[in-house]
Amino acid sequence: MPPVTFEEFKGQALADGFDEVLARNWPPDAILDTHTHPFAVKARVVQGEMWLSVGGQTLHLRVGDDFALARDEPHAERYGTDGATYWVARRS
Repeated sequence: MPPVTFEEFKGQALADGFDEVLARNWPPDAILDTHTHPFAVKARVVQGEMWLSVGGQTLHLRVGDDFALARDEPHAERYGTDGATYWVARRS
C-alpha cells in the first residue's frame, strides 16, 4: 500500500536512497517553462492539480498521482487554478 502521510512518504523515500524529502506548494496558474534539475525526483500530488510535460507528452496529475523524473530530464510544469502541493523526494 502506498504511503498516505508525509512522514510515511518521507520514510519510504529515505529508505529507497533519496537524500531530501519536502513538500512543495505552487500558487494558482503558475507556469514553469522547460527546465532541468541536478537531481532525480519521485513525487506525489496531494492537493490541486498540475500538468507535467516531459518527453513529448503532457500528463494531467491530480491528488494521489505519482510522478518521477530522472536527473537533468527536461520538463515543463503548469499548475491549476487552485495551485498544487506535492511531496517530493530528491536524489543527488
